Amino acid sequence: MSFGSYIIYFLIVAAIPLWAQFRVKSTYAQYSKVRVRSGQTGAEVARMILDRNGLSNVPVHATKGVLSDHYDPSKKAVFLSEANYHEASIAAAAVAAHEVGHAIQDKEDYAFMRFRSALVPVTMFSSNISWVFLIIGMLATIPSLMLIGIVLMAVGVLFQVITLPVEFDASKRALVQLEDGGFLASTEQPQAKKVLSAAAMTYVAAMAVAVLELLRLLLIFTNMKKIFYK
Repeated sequence: MSFGSYIIYFLIVAAIPLWAQFRVKSTYAQYSKVRVRSGQTGAEVARMILDRNGLSNVPVHATKGVLSDHYDPSKKAVFLSEANYHEASIAAAAVAAHEVGHAIQDKEDYAFMRFRSALVPVTMFSSNISWVFLIIGMLATIPSLMLIGIVLMAVGVLFQVITLPVEFDASKRALVQLEDGGFLASTEQPQAKKVLSAAAMTYVAAMAVAVLELLRLLLIFTNMKKIFYK
């Protein structure tokens, strides 16, 4: 790749997550100001959906931060950011239902969620050590070391790929629960869907960046092999 191509590449890689973050933050900000007609807070929505699905043992906690909402499978608990926990907005209801969607996945032993959970420790290790092999391999021009680094990085890419069906499925479950439970009016459903779709784009962006970086390293590795074995 030429210097100009590298500049274009890095601009694209930087722009993708920035665009995704802007979209989710702007959409969330818009619908966090729209109050749900039911008047139920995110915490109340989460609690009721959990109870409706036989998960009364799963607690709902408030946690600090903005959009820090998550489900912790190790603690079997739903954590909602303070705003979503206390506020009765479209955004709060959508996010709360999404996190409960993960709890339902856990209960039903959803295959992709199990696979992703199993990959977490492997991904943490491979992501931390991959760059050691990549940098040494590139600086010393040793294709075999670089290949090890690429394989280790590929584990992280696989994690990003597996994350997509987990997140999309949780959002799908969330919309079903919101509709079946009557938590949102018919006119509020499309708004909740916009919030969840915007949030999903952050995972799509993360996967796209990871795949692009892996392809770039594979291109470098291929060129290195040509020079090394010439």
